[in-house]
Amino acid sequence: MKHINGISTLANKYFSVIAILFAVAAFSFPGEFIWLGSYISILLAIVMFGMGMTMKPVDFKLVLTQPKAVIFGVLAQFTIMPLLAFGIAKLLNLPPELAAGIILVGCVPGGTSSNVMVYLAKGNVALSIAMTSVSTMLAPILTPTLLYLLAGQWMPVDPFAMFLSIIQVIIVPIILGIIIQKMLPSMVEKGKDVLPLVSVIAVSCVCAAVVSLNRDNIAAAGAIIFVTVILHNLLGLFVGYLVGVVMKLDADTRRAISIEVGIQNAGLGVSLANTHFAAAPLTALPGAVAVVMHVINGSILASIWSRKPLDKNGAKSKQAKKIA
Repeated sequence: MKHINGISTLANKYFSVIAILFAVAAFSFPGEFIWLGSYISILLAIVMFGMGMTMKPVDFKLVLTQPKAVIFGVLAQFTIMPLLAFGIAKLLNLPPELAAGIILVGCVPGGTSSNVMVYLAKGNVALSIAMTSVSTMLAPILTPTLLYLLAGQWMPVDPFAMFLSIIQVIIVPIILGIIIQKMLPSMVEKGKDVLPLVSVIAVSCVCAAVVSLNRDNIAAAGAIIFVTVILHNLLGLFVGYLVGVVMKLDADTRRAISIEVGIQNAGLGVSLANTHFAAAPLTALPGAVAVVMHVINGSILASIWSRKPLDKNGAKSKQAKKIA
């Protein structure tokens, strides 16, 4: 078990490298990975089940104790990223499928990998977990609604069908995870260190599945798909940090909001695209590229911040949290 925990820690640390290797392998040998396409929703549900097993009431405590940071953080998540995606789609005059795909990436909740990145960046981890949890629980309502409003001009969107999909793929597995945690707490505690490894493999397999299914489309789309995803991600990280500055939040809180806003649950975007836009396979491409690029860019930013000390306000904030 000790060796498995060590492997899990390494997998979490080198998430971006593993995701890239899976993507490159799937692009080079699509026939070996194309079978994964039938299991995208299941793989995502496994990640959400693991999230449910680690969720605790304390994760939502900040909603009551520090409502300003949580509310503004989640509000920024579901306004900045969708609107940025809409603006980029218009600016770059993207084809309908890619436009709908990048907007879908902008409308999904925060990704679970963001919590690790915030930790590495010396940010407010408690706020990061709270934002991920709250945004995920709000996703069944907000994701379909925002996608319908912003992407409806490019692709037909059925918000109710998407609502049901998110309930099935995210909410049900999370609830099952919480139930297992309550019924078998000792077993979950022993196995919790392995969950990051499972998540890394599952998300990397999702990426490989989409890349293998759309190898020719990716080659045909060329640089535009990477420019779109990277621009959207970097602007999200920057504007998310700017929100913290404008709201005069502590340095560690600004870092958490930046990463939470910029790092999306792109795997969910891929799953929803495959389910609801199956006739338009290019719609899933932004999500597939985002799975890799969000981890890479987030990890680089976390590494830079890890080397920079927090300012006095951030330090004071951390001391206060320790005392509390």
